[in-house]
Amino acid sequence: MKIAIILIIIVTVISLVLTLREAGRNDTDYDKKSKRNVTNLTIIYVVTIVVSLIAVIIYIVNITS
Repeated sequence: MKIAIILIIIVTVISLVLTLREAGRNDTDYDKKSKRNVTNLTIIYVVTIVVSLIAVIIYIVNITS
C-alpha cells in the first residue's frame, strides 16, 4: 500500500513539473491552434452527448418494456 501511495505522489509531482514547463513556453500560432482545438473539443462533446442521450433513451425503453 505504501508503494502505491509513493508512486502516486511521484507521478503527481512529475506531472506538475512537466505541466509548468509546458505552460512557460510561448506559441506564436496560439490563436489559430486555440480556435481549432476549441472547435474539435466542441464536436467531441456534442457527439458524446448525443450518443449518451440515445443510449439512455434505449436503456429506458428496454427497462419499461
